Amino acid sequence: MVSALHPDPSNADQARAWDGREGAYWAEHADRFDRAVRAYRTGFLAAAGVSDADRVLDIGCGTGETTRDLAKLAAGGLAVGVDLSAAMLRVARKRAAADGLHNADFVRADAQVHPFPAAAFDVAVSRSGTMFFAAPVTAFRNIGGALRPGGRLVQLVWRALAGNEWFLSLTGALAAGRPLPTPAAGAPGPFSLADPARVRTVLGAAGFTDIRLEPRGEAMWFGEDAADAERFTLGMLGWMLDGLDERDRRRAVDDLRSTLAAHESDSGVLYASEAWIIRATRP
Repeated sequence: MVSALHPDPSNADQARAWDGREGAYWAEHADRFDRAVRAYRTGFLAAAGVSDADRVLDIGCGTGETTRDLAKLAAGGLAVGVDLSAAMLRVARKRAAADGLHNADFVRADAQVHPFPAAAFDVAVSRSGTMFFAAPVTAFRNIGGALRPGGRLVQLVWRALAGNEWFLSLTGALAAGRPLPTPAAGAPGPFSLADPARVRTVLGAAGFTDIRLEPRGEAMWFGEDAADAERFTLGMLGWMLDGLDERDRRRAVDDLRSTLAAHESDSGVLYASEAWIIRATRP
């Protein structure tokens, strides 16, 4: 039975997207999305530093790969994944059950306002799930309340747009010469936590201390070859073709094919990316 979702009103658009078509596409292609960022996995888990008895909260857990990893590390503890998407959580629960992970649990909720039990967790983590909060200070304060004193928050978020070739190349191709909209500073989106000064301001206002940012750069994987990556990319970003006439639509798809072909390698279609691993402490 799927529980009712009660998001904060400011998160209504995100809830519609992630509990709608966007979340359904991620659920259907869970393995591909996990593989896309697989190069960050080892470093992120090491930064989380989870031990056997820890109680861990995974924010924006999606289809649960990170939650399952954490449950294995915290074999004597607990890993709880939280997400807006019912479709992705169905995949997460099925895969945790298949792995025999009795200490992994999943909750459909808006982490910005969900009434987590106070001081119930030792560590909160998020692999690219905290960049979409409409009210980040409120959200991080709520997450902080779920951590015990001395508890840790560890996040993986994208760094500045200029260092993320994957985003620039794929969206640039599908723009077909149209100027791409520039999101308002701090607006929910992939790069909302790219600015270190803003990260420190937001987390500090939410009550966290000892805020540290570690730069990372890894290759992202988009497919076995250009044709495979084209199908995946159009499924994810095909909405960018809306409103184009037939000539510009052909131009956009041709440009996409060109950049994907240029990034083929023996390991698949790879693009450069840059991220932060952010650590903070609840005092």
